[in-house]
Amino acid sequence: MDPDCPTRQLLDRIGTKWTSMTVKTLAEEAPGELRFAELRRRIPGISQKMLSVTLQSLVRDGLVARRVEPTVPPAVHYRLTALGLSLEAPLSALRDWAERHMPEIDRNNQLADESPLN
Repeated sequence: MDPDCPTRQLLDRIGTKWTSMTVKTLAEEAPGELRFAELRRRIPGISQKMLSVTLQSLVRDGLVARRVEPTVPPAVHYRLTALGLSLEAPLSALRDWAERHMPEIDRNNQLADESPLN
């Protein structure tokens, strides 16, 4: 529960759906790179601003590398670093768990909503 707990700090950084989806998308392309527009096309529902904020955070944490080609306009490419690639396995395990258990969680929520005690 300590704010300095490494688990808590990590979840504060990567605990969003957009971070998980961005890491997954880049992992599918590894060791290659993706340009910003292609990343946005591959992540349904993400806004340009949210993708930009997510990538800035991932670059800052050293999970993603950013490469800029000096063209007009500049071509910006992203790829997972070795550290970022090492995060994909635990995130994948979490996605697998969610796919197996979300129907049960949804049923439990529905039952709770239908309960006369609510």
